[in-house]
Amino acid sequence: MNITRHRFVTLAPGACCLALAACANSTPGPQRIERGSSDTFNAACFYFDFDDVYVGSVRTNLNESLTAAGIPYKEYDAGNDQPTQNKQIDKAISDGADILIINLVSSGNTEQADTICQTAEAAGIPVVFFNRPVEAPGYEGMILNYYNNVAYVGTDAEQSGRLQGQMIGDYLVEHFSETDLNHDGKITYALFKGQAGNIGADYRTKYSVEVANEVLTNSGYPELAYFDESSIDHFQLDLTGSWSLESARDYMKTDLLYYNEDEDNMIELVIANSDAMAEGAIEALQSFGYNDGEEGHTTIPVFGVDASESGKRLIAEGYMTGTVTQDAHAMAVCIGRLVQNAYNGRDLFYAMDDYPRDDENGIESKILLPYSIYEPEDAPSDSAATGVSMDDSSAEAGSVAS
Repeated sequence: MNITRHRFVTLAPGACCLALAACANSTPGPQRIERGSSDTFNAACFYFDFDDVYVGSVRTNLNESLTAAGIPYKEYDAGNDQPTQNKQIDKAISDGADILIINLVSSGNTEQADTICQTAEAAGIPVVFFNRPVEAPGYEGMILNYYNNVAYVGTDAEQSGRLQGQMIGDYLVEHFSETDLNHDGKITYALFKGQAGNIGADYRTKYSVEVANEVLTNSGYPELAYFDESSIDHFQLDLTGSWSLESARDYMKTDLLYYNEDEDNMIELVIANSDAMAEGAIEALQSFGYNDGEEGHTTIPVFGVDASESGKRLIAEGYMTGTVTQDAHAMAVCIGRLVQNAYNGRDLFYAMDDYPRDDENGIESKILLPYSIYEPEDAPSDSAATGVSMDDSSAEAGSVAS
């Protein structure tokens, strides 16, 4: 059998390309490693960082789903370090894991994903990547269209940025004069970006502003103006790569020392790549007397992404203006269904036709769950029921933190 494998060749710093190397016809295909008695099944769940707010929500929901399904699992926290995650994956395979559920640390790192897939394929283990892209722009399908028994569950990162931009633009068209605190005819904004090189952060940063500007100019208003005219990037980056509340809070506090109403250059709008960063910005604003709900005090519009529990609470309390829903529960249920199929010895995508795929790039193994603009009156639908249905739900599930 002639097996073709991906190989990566470094062309220049920060760039790589995929080449194909043909193996000899006598090379055997991947063999399933014996993992003990036939009635055992263990899932290994790898998270890029337990402290991440959105990933923490997926984790909570996935644990509930796997437990309800009777599927034993172990959890691994990479602490936002790819070498640590690589070691954890190797250990899980050697310990007898039957499926790998991976929230990749290195978002969009095609070479890293290829290495993991090769290792899993050699062991005969299916892989479900989720949340953080496994292929860099321009390499779509190089991993997911090549390997069998590999799935990805994520979202359309561009969509989140576009929806946020639409939400911001619509709000400003309706509230332009009250948002324009110094009445100079333009809205000055700050933008807090999550991880450098993260595709989701890149698209949210780009399209939140671009689409908001389209909405504004189509309604006869000027485009947004970044608060720091000397800035080239027009965003402030979380240097820890953690999309953290703390980074946005610290940036915002420093910004407000120099950009404020007394100086007549107040930041009039805050755009955040996540609800956690939005919350950090709000904490800073509150320390300067804004967004505290007090009568006569100014509220600066703040927009986030995720519709986290804290984000929804801040909106309900009037401290935050809006957010885009990234449904952690729906993602966990989708992952759970894929794992259940593996548990039952079926194809990963058995009975998964109800989930949208990446049709634009022709990738059937890439499930893209939709974003939506969060409406405060949103209520859980029937699909929000916790758990994954099982043909035989009598098994006992267990969780071991690692």
